[in-house]
Amino acid sequence: MPLGAIRPSPLVEQATEHLREQITRGEWPVGTRLPGENALAQTLGVGRSTVREALRALAGAGLVQARQGSGVFVIATEPAEDWPARLRRAAITDVYEVRMMVETQAARLAAGRRTDEDLAALEAALAARTRAAAGDDAGFVDADIALHAAVVAAAGNPVLTDLFAEFAPALRSRLIDLVELLGLREHERDPGHDSHAALVAAIRAGDGDAACGILQAELEQTLAHLHR
Repeated sequence: MPLGAIRPSPLVEQATEHLREQITRGEWPVGTRLPGENALAQTLGVGRSTVREALRALAGAGLVQARQGSGVFVIATEPAEDWPARLRRAAITDVYEVRMMVETQAARLAAGRRTDEDLAALEAALAARTRAAAGDDAGFVDADIALHAAVVAAAGNPVLTDLFAEFAPALRSRLIDLVELLGLREHERDPGHDSHAALVAAIRAGDGDAACGILQAELEQTLAHLHR
């Protein structure tokens, strides 16, 4: 199957793109075993190491899979969605359920690990949320998310912090829509102030059970609105 020689630089990127095009066009259907590294290297006009790196990139995109002793096989003709794209496409209720699992346990950890700097950040975020209540819905949602992010950061686990950061963009626009559509701030400009203040107080007191319970109840209330 002729692919045509490629220019010498950047070799890995060009090799990856050439092979990706062959797969996405269906010239190598799902289940097909790709030619060996030597054959691909000769056809593309590159070294075996370049082909090997290109195949690794394709495997990372979910297009091919190496099977020990058998070779490299096509397993999909479209690249796998990255995590942010999948979150954007997911139902908000599904995203929120996972968010609730992550944040409630983060609150429990935060109560046991918070530093003086974390407490200062939480107090500042709570005050910012209160000030934002005087503004528009978008600003209030941003301030609310920032407070929740401060809780997660206080857990002292960078993986949790990064995970929440991935959720935040998917939540933001749909939470703004929720607030506007349900008129959640028409009669109370700062909804949830008492529960958020209690959450910060529980973390300050080192009470993990209380922090987890308060956040669980607050997020369940929002999830109930989303299910309507």
